[in-house]
Amino acid sequence: MSTIAFIGLGIMGSPMSVHLAKAGHQVVGYNLTPDRTGPLVEAGGTAADSIAKAVHDADVIAIMVPDSPDVQEVLAGEGGVFDNARRDALIIDFSSIRPDVTATLAADAISRGFRILDAPVSGGQAGAENATLSIMVGGSADDFATAKPILDVVGKTVAHVGPSGSGQTVKAANQLIVAGNIQVLAEAIAFLEAYGVDLAASVEVLGGGLAGSAVLNQKAQKMLDRSFEPGFRIDLHHKDLGIVTSAAREAGVVIPMGAVLAQLMASARANGDGGLDHSALYRGVARLSGSPISSKDN
Repeated sequence: MSTIAFIGLGIMGSPMSVHLAKAGHQVVGYNLTPDRTGPLVEAGGTAADSIAKAVHDADVIAIMVPDSPDVQEVLAGEGGVFDNARRDALIIDFSSIRPDVTATLAADAISRGFRILDAPVSGGQAGAENATLSIMVGGSADDFATAKPILDVVGKTVAHVGPSGSGQTVKAANQLIVAGNIQVLAEAIAFLEAYGVDLAASVEVLGGGLAGSAVLNQKAQKMLDRSFEPGFRIDLHHKDLGIVTSAAREAGVVIPMGAVLAQLMASARANGDGGLDHSALYRGVARLSGSPISSKDN
């Protein structure tokens, strides 16, 4: 069992830290807003009031924060991990950030004597709560082997995909695919509603054929119910599509659907939907179709 510092106890990080504590690890959690540490403490972990205190004795340092600047601040900022952790600690960054930022931070970490993996996850809130996340890992094979028992506690599908930054590259591709699936599902739901068919039966039969997907299973009912409480916010998916479109341009890869999806996600944010679940792309289809957006759709 390891001593694990877990930094970032939001929608994803909190249940992940709880699983690690229940598995027998000594987990010390830190969150910018301290009120998020309750579930971890109830599961047997402890709360720290600073990054420095959380990481001081940690064998493993897990990070789950929203964006590239947040990871940079946690690792390299004043009072951060690089200044306070043991030099042989293994850093696992579960955040979804830019691959180039990951590569730069990894080089800095290794030069300081740390080991580091980028390990972004897919599966949303449900995957975090059920410990069924898909985890795509970049870094050295030896560090991956060390981390694998920890990753297996929070994930169901765990794969080493290459050197530092590779996990973030695969996650960017994941977010492109997920956004495309959600958008076409939203369009299909709006289409079905316009024709007045039995929606529950329609979704069931679609799910049993080639149109079936994890996105359909998890997001169709949210669209039908107009229930868009965030499992993964549009704000974050907007950030991720910015990553993939930028990285694709740098690589000389043309992604026309990705560009359209990025604009649709940006439109959702501009219309005030950034804090909603990404299944709220349905609201954008409704707007484009001239359908009213009622209070039921919030």
